[in-house]
Amino acid sequence: MNWETRVSKLLNIQFPIIQGGLAHLAYSELAAAVSNAGGLGQITAMSLESPEMLREEIKKVRRLTSYPFGVNFSIGQHGRSYSDFLQVAIEENVPAISMTGGNPAPIFEQLKGTKIKKLVLVAAARQAIKAEELGADAVMVVGQEGGGHLGRHDVGTMILIPKVVDSVSIPVIASGGIGDGRGLMAAMCLGAEGIEMGTRFIATKECVHANEAYKQRLVGGTESDTVVIKRTLGAPARAIANKWTEQILEIEKNGGGFDQLKPFISGQANKQYIYEGNEENGFGWAGQVMGLINDVPTVSELLKRMFTESDQIREKWGI
Repeated sequence: MNWETRVSKLLNIQFPIIQGGLAHLAYSELAAAVSNAGGLGQITAMSLESPEMLREEIKKVRRLTSYPFGVNFSIGQHGRSYSDFLQVAIEENVPAISMTGGNPAPIFEQLKGTKIKKLVLVAAARQAIKAEELGADAVMVVGQEGGGHLGRHDVGTMILIPKVVDSVSIPVIASGGIGDGRGLMAAMCLGAEGIEMGTRFIATKECVHANEAYKQRLVGGTESDTVVIKRTLGAPARAIANKWTEQILEIEKNGGGFDQLKPFISGQANKQYIYEGNEENGFGWAGQVMGLINDVPTVSELLKRMFTESDQIREKWGI
């Protein structure tokens, strides 16, 4: 099947598949593996401790692949200035920048005069329209099935994607609940011209920073094994259900504010689980797609399988 779309042409990639930003996990090994397999791998910028560490990760990716890659900026969740990190990405002339979790306007301003492609993650049609007005090259649209931070209105991917496609003229990339060839084909049928996957890429061999217990929890879990935390903070996010998230939900239920929640939702608590496998003292992000994850393949094996599934669907449809 010819996978050329406006997204693949925009990013100069073989397949319109983008790896999500994945806080504390999306580094050079995974990014390069996705890019080498024909998609767009990404580095997570704001999980790094300094701009120079980002520069080193960019150089590592370039040592591992000659194909395009991106750098993701989670601009609303870390409480840190990203300008110096972004300047490094500009100096290194990275092919693409993606933005999640905040107002992208300052990033657009800093990117003026560059040829870096600009992707914005949105969770509503109005956000997509605004991103296009600001100058986004494409929008990534996440439905409520997704892992990590979501929109506030619990709108699923099946409704959200066509709604956004009808609202903007720039390419739409579908995200949330996609982890196999069926999801890829469904996204295309809804009008998307590419997909973004986060949770599914965690359960791959090249996601080397993820603890094996985390990966096996994704393999052994079901679509019912996630919960949405942080609703009371106006920043809903989907994580694997465990005793730690039960505590978070109990604090929220009892009216606890940010100060009470902070030690439970911190990056340190996240790393306790995803790096150490410490389920008693931390949490891990995951989407409902974990119910479709049955193994931990290489990135290349995963994408080949997805395209085989897609071809089988096309044959079934007779196209």
